[in-house]
Amino acid sequence: MKIAIASDHAAVDLKAELADWLRAEGHAVDDLGPATADRVDYPDYGYKLAKAVASGAVERGVALCGSGIGISIAVNRNPACRCALAGEPLSAALSREHNDANVLAMGARLIGVDMAKACITAFLSTEFGGGRHGPRVDKLSKPSL
Repeated sequence: MKIAIASDHAAVDLKAELADWLRAEGHAVDDLGPATADRVDYPDYGYKLAKAVASGAVERGVALCGSGIGISIAVNRNPACRCALAGEPLSAALSREHNDANVLAMGARLIGVDMAKACITAFLSTEFGGGRHGPRVDKLSKPSL
C-alpha cells in the first residue's frame, strides 16, 4: 500500500521510526516531513498530507503531532479526507470499518511506538464495512448545513 506520513516537530522521531517500520512491512512510504525537530506548524504538514490523500497520490495517510488533535483538525479541513484520532487499535479499526477513514492521526506525546504500530496495523488491515455506514460517510464530504 502507498502511505504518506507527516508530522510536526513534536512527532518527528516517531514519524521516522514508523516510516522505517512501514517500509520494512512492504509499504511504499512518502515521508512528507519535516526532516528535523526544528519548530514547524502542524497545519502546514496536515494540509500537505491531506492534499496527497485527496489527490489519490497515496492510498492512506498517517498524521502525527504532539497530541494528534491539531494535525487531525488540519487534515479534516479537506473534504476528501476522513482523519481519525486513535490511541488504541480498536478505535483505529472502527475508524476504517464504520467511517472509511483514510488518515490515522496519533499523538506522539501520548502513545508509544509499539501502540502506534498496533494502531496502524489495525487501520491498514480493516476494510470499510459499507452497508448502513455508506450513506453516513457520504454525508461527511457534503455537509448540508
